[in-house]
Amino acid sequence: MCQAKILLQRDGGREVWMEDVTHLRVEGDVIWLTRLFESPTTVQARILEADFLEHTVLLIPINNEDEVHG
Repeated sequence: MCQAKILLQRDGGREVWMEDVTHLRVEGDVIWLTRLFESPTTVQARILEADFLEHTVLLIPINNEDEVHG
């Protein structure tokens, strides 16, 4: 299957935040992420990059927030 891996860019580095994402929706500053058979997760972030060959999406949290919800 072709699920995506969500990476967060923080403090000059990248960390894997979520794997096996099947759906991504952007509503203003809120990004909704969904995995199979799970409720959506939200994060206030901007998309920096989407790599379709590697199935990754790089996000940067807005306001350098530490309260990223999973």
